[in-house]
Amino acid sequence: RAWGSLSVAGAAVAGDATLVAETPTWGEENRVTREELGRATWLFLHTLAAQYPEDPTRQQARDARDLVSIMTRAYPCAECARHFEEVVRRVPPDVSSGAAFRRWTCEVHNEVNVRLGKPEFDCSRVDERWAGLACDGDDDEETGCAVRGRGPGKG
Repeated sequence: RAWGSLSVAGAAVAGDATLVAETPTWGEENRVTREELGRATWLFLHTLAAQYPEDPTRQQARDARDLVSIMTRAYPCAECARHFEEVVRRVPPDVSSGAAFRRWTCEVHNEVNVRLGKPEFDCSRVDERWAGLACDGDDDEETGCAVRGRGPGKG
């Protein structure tokens, strides 16, 4: 999708540089669609699940459950949030391990896909599709590529 046009009020030219005197305003064509929001959300959730530790601490498990719960209340699309809440009530998040959380995320995503008339994803291929965050070989916990406190006994 193209960025759209930017209109800036009160711009003044000084030599070769343009000085912006006011905040830019964006047009209606720049509004986020449900489809874009959905794709971004699933990318985030699948990437989070891909990075989730195989042996999570109690805090990590609580955080993952809380995040899913918060999404059912704070998601920017109210209708989508209600539908997601219904799914989460029927199928609560399994955050007992990385594999379980990845499987849960895929299965819930498929429930949403079915509701929207989209094809289901083969959950046996979830690790191929969402292999985790690409950090150019830098998986140091301090740089933010790994989940903070990832692994047994951490966090």
